[in-house]
Amino acid sequence: MSRARLIALLTLCSLIVAAVALAASQPITPAGVGSIHIGDNYLKLRKAGKIGKVVPGCELAGPNARSAKLLPPLKGFASLSFHSPRRIADIQITGGATAKGVGIGDTLADIKAAYPKANVDHSSEEVFAFTLVTVRGGGDNRSLIAFAVDTGTKKITLIGIPYIAACE
Repeated sequence: MSRARLIALLTLCSLIVAAVALAASQPITPAGVGSIHIGDNYLKLRKAGKIGKVVPGCELAGPNARSAKLLPPLKGFASLSFHSPRRIADIQITGGATAKGVGIGDTLADIKAAYPKANVDHSSEEVFAFTLVTVRGGGDNRSLIAFAVDTGTKKITLIGIPYIAACE
């Protein structure tokens, strides 16, 4: 095989891999991620193969806190409501999705480019080792999407809908 053909083949393979990765990325909106939305019924999502089984949730939320793992192509978990029927209360994403093209591994500059009015809060840096960036909206200016930017790497490590549920 000639050198030119080999380079063309490698370039084509790279483009295919990039296209597949982009296609696998689920969209994050204030309503949810992909086909998982805030307020959705846990059992319906479980039967559809979108979310894993119920496991104990954050200890800081109390003894009845429960969560469930997001299933591929998503990575992360969803916190569930306390009462039956359990519903999605918040979603924490660690991979497989982007918000306006911003995803895990991107930077604060990427967030600011996609969300110019995003609020950057440095008060969480000392305790949690991340900068909290929130996209606010609605009449009450509540958090719609939140990003945790690691203070060491300066990269996004977690995206929360509608907020970051800090439990560690």
